[in-house]
Amino acid sequence: LTGKEALTHFPSLGAPGGSGPGKGHVKQCELLQLSRKQKRLCRREPGLAETLRDAIRLGLLECQFQFRSERWNCSLEGRPSLLKRGFKETAFLYAVSSAALTHSLARACSAGRMERCTCDDSPGLENRKAWQWGVCGDNLKYSTKFLKKFLGQKRIGKDLRAKVDIHNTNVGIKAVKNGLKTTCKCHGVSGSCAVRTCWKQLSPFHEIGRLLKLRYDDAVKVFSTSNDAVGHSELAGPHRHGPSAKHPALPRPTDLVYVEDSPSFCRPSKYSLGTAGRTCSREGNCDSMCCGRGYNTQSRLVTFSCHCQVRWCCYVECQQCMQEEVVYSCKQ
Repeated sequence: LTGKEALTHFPSLGAPGGSGPGKGHVKQCELLQLSRKQKRLCRREPGLAETLRDAIRLGLLECQFQFRSERWNCSLEGRPSLLKRGFKETAFLYAVSSAALTHSLARACSAGRMERCTCDDSPGLENRKAWQWGVCGDNLKYSTKFLKKFLGQKRIGKDLRAKVDIHNTNVGIKAVKNGLKTTCKCHGVSGSCAVRTCWKQLSPFHEIGRLLKLRYDDAVKVFSTSNDAVGHSELAGPHRHGPSAKHPALPRPTDLVYVEDSPSFCRPSKYSLGTAGRTCSREGNCDSMCCGRGYNTQSRLVTFSCHCQVRWCCYVECQQCMQEEVVYSCKQ
């Protein structure tokens, strides 16, 4: 997904009229921007095409939410050019895409939308009892195993950019894993815990997106160095302080990494549309977002629902109120 135009919008992929579900599924796979091997896996997995669409939408919306106040706002404009470079923003795209796919696959399994997987079957949990109570754990085990096969990750000896992309992809997967928690529920008379069932549940994707944004803020610039002990090259970051200062530090498995400094994103380029016309917060980010060009101030009237009351039996009645709102936008 991230090797080409990650998080791209796709048209509706509903099965055409008169086609059986199998044929409809195959046609959905053909419409996705996938490699030959990925399309083959997609055709074998009924439900996967729809899950991929869900993952693309989930990753895109979360990326745009996390960068809504930044100069680069995760716009689809300039995405193909951006993915060819090793910027911090590219690192985030790889991580959020793999996280969204991991999250969506695990949820699709537990929701019964995939034929080859079902609820979580981790040892140590009484999953069958949980199923009896109508509870189904998110199947992260199947999700991560399938994802490695789907992405076809291989260890690459000298290609720095490939190593960086794989590292950032794994950071996204780890972020989902770290958010997995065990949830328990008591069943019994008057709420007693005579019967207790537990299952695995993923964190809301907003929490994962927020974590990845923090990793983006602290991303590490890396280069390739030879490791004679293991006989291949590996990623290395800034030198450590202290006794080991002679040796470059290896990035942690949870660090987002990049290889080249980002452009300013202030002016239109092949990477973005720039920040002219973007709305901003005067007390917050106008100075940064507008790149020193200043901002325009405009007043407008907005309409909103107010004084709402519930009416018998089944509807809510509201009045329409108006108020003045001040909008700030970056100058050209």
